[in-house]
Amino acid sequence: MNAVTVTDLVVDRGKRRVLDGLSFTVPPGQVTGLLGPSGSGKSTLLRAVVGVQVVRSGGVTVLGEPAGSPALRSRVGYVTQAPSVYADLTVRENARYFAALYGRGAKEADAALAAVGLAGAAGQLVENLSGGQRGRASLACALVGDPEVLVLDEPTVGLDPVLRVELWARFHALAAAGATLLVSSHVMDEAARCDRLLLLRDGALLADATPAEVRAEAGTDDLEDAFLRLIRAREEVAA
Repeated sequence: MNAVTVTDLVVDRGKRRVLDGLSFTVPPGQVTGLLGPSGSGKSTLLRAVVGVQVVRSGGVTVLGEPAGSPALRSRVGYVTQAPSVYADLTVRENARYFAALYGRGAKEADAALAAVGLAGAAGQLVENLSGGQRGRASLACALVGDPEVLVLDEPTVGLDPVLRVELWARFHALAAAGATLLVSSHVMDEAARCDRLLLLRDGALLADATPAEVRAEAGTDDLEDAFLRLIRAREEVAA
């Protein structure tokens, strides 16, 4: 069974079509990257996957259940672009609060903070953290429930290169343990870190393949160049 199945998904915002008939699957136990420039529809697609986006037509299933089903609440973790933690609580209090919601304890909360490099800042109020630290606190609160599917909307924005590498190592460790990750980014150098890529442009998929397959299709070893070539090829067909 696929972890996520998207079928003929259409989302409109006002008079603008944000997602235009998307269909794809996300295999279990892998890191699938959702890559594309700002405004391509990545966040809207992730919102649809977690069931908080109104859709015009089509559908999304996650772990065999309709997206947003109550049965998925303890099985799916979601990290938004804007940190979703309480500013007037400490980092530790946030982690333990979300741990309690998932039926977990202090041990799991502390382990999640350590996994994102925030053990040393556990006693700080979230309002006093940097933007990157707040993002990591949000990630810890999603990890504490040990979700089967983890949906991450640009989780490495604002992080230094060393921490980005550490977080990607963590993502792959989670996948190796059986979790499924869907990670969005507009930074093309992160594409090579994914097991599979969904390349999104103006609400349509340009590619659904491994990084090696994307390079081969575009005829270049550079993934950013491959993305640009695929865009040009699509525009030529449309013309």
